[in-house]
Amino acid sequence: MAHPISPRAHLEHEDRVRLVVIAGLLFVACGPPPVSLPDGAVVVEDVDSGVVVIESDAGIDAGVEVDAGRIDAGTVLVDAGVVVDAGTMVPDAGTPAPDGGLVVYPFNQTHSPLTPALVDNLRRIAARASHDDDTFMKVGDSNTVNTNHLACFAGANVDLSGRTSLQPTLDAFKATRIGSTTPFDRVTLSAVVGWSASAAIAGSPSPVEQELTATNARFATVMYGTNDIQSMNLDAYGRNMFTLVDLLLARGVVPIVTSIPPRDDSMTADAQVPWYNGVTRALAQARGIPYVDLNRELLPLPNHGITTVDGLHLNVYVPSGSGRGCLLTSAGLRYGHNVRNLVTLEGLARARNAVTQRTAPDTTATLRFGSGLSTDPLVIDTLPFVDVRDTQRDGARSIASYGACSTANEGGPEVIYRLDVNRSMTIRATVISLGTSDIDIHLLRGSVAAANCLNRNDKTITMALMPGTYFLSLDTFVSAGSEKSGEYALVVMEQP
Repeated sequence: MAHPISPRAHLEHEDRVRLVVIAGLLFVACGPPPVSLPDGAVVVEDVDSGVVVIESDAGIDAGVEVDAGRIDAGTVLVDAGVVVDAGTMVPDAGTPAPDGGLVVYPFNQTHSPLTPALVDNLRRIAARASHDDDTFMKVGDSNTVNTNHLACFAGANVDLSGRTSLQPTLDAFKATRIGSTTPFDRVTLSAVVGWSASAAIAGSPSPVEQELTATNARFATVMYGTNDIQSMNLDAYGRNMFTLVDLLLARGVVPIVTSIPPRDDSMTADAQVPWYNGVTRALAQARGIPYVDLNRELLPLPNHGITTVDGLHLNVYVPSGSGRGCLLTSAGLRYGHNVRNLVTLEGLARARNAVTQRTAPDTTATLRFGSGLSTDPLVIDTLPFVDVRDTQRDGARSIASYGACSTANEGGPEVIYRLDVNRSMTIRATVISLGTSDIDIHLLRGSVAAANCLNRNDKTITMALMPGTYFLSLDTFVSAGSEKSGEYALVVMEQP
């Protein structure tokens, strides 16, 4: 949930923030192999007998929790997204609004928006290459390999439970043949048990490129991060995910990025989940592509929709001894795979309708303004907060070094963010430098001046703050006279 920073921040900038009226309400409703099991093992938990069976070479679990409740089957609002500088765009970013404002992806909604500008962005992506608009490819790890994920949509055990708007998309993909299978039940080359994001883009051609060649897919569902957390390297994860998504975009594929589930196997790992999901949200927001917040839908479920056998893999509804992941009834939607299948099908329908019919379900969206200059900072008005900028295009060269914190040469352009704090809190701010850039993060208090620097790091600052006005300066490092300017992703959250 987003936490307000202060009424003052909103009041001071309400002339620069346009609140959204979301048009159309839609109902919306993942992980490494168990560490104690061999790679490729599957855990099957029989709901009737309570017997747990471990099988090798079989994908992942069909484990379920019989004792479950369901998130409300009512409607939820959908949200918005893309942050780029007015008048210019990062590669494949959404189109700026006529007045220069750019769309934000709120944290309290499940599906990112499809405003007319974002629909046009998806259509521009699709125009880069001739692909089959009725085909998608699956990119992910063990929760994607699992046959309870989407494969059941190719069969007869499907119940949309009155969601008739999803039927045309279901029928279109089901009618497509890739060899002897549909996109739903195809065994993809770009999803393997135990994979991290780096595996999908390794080699030439990479698994993602091989799968695209085999499927000619217009769309790609992408979910990595559960395994990546094992290395505790958010920086590498961010770079790999941006590379993966940009590879797809360059080839005319529309990615649908999905947040990862909780890590119920480890409190340490689970504490990292919001940060990894913050990176993927920032990525989708910057590129103007669909984002599905699966994590948000899983949190209210019993056991987070995850089997208690390993605390990692999604469970599935088993009404009569076998998994029924495509029963999207109130009973089925107590389980992780069922919920993921619903929100994924919704995401595919929204993207396909946008590309093929130019359908824009959201007429307006929340916009973010600000140039990132010290006189016009970007406002961090709620936490969590994510943003992507490029110092080759954004900001200005105002501060060359931050003597109060460091003598490092920061002579390249910096982008400034303002944070108004009205209560004591601890914040963590993380920057991921993309490509060949080297962007450092500085925390200032009171005004944008080097003498006001409180803390500085090349990746992450964690600091307790008293009430007051603070600034984050994302500044370009200079090495041997060379500015390391370029793109970066910023994630800011309050620490518990």
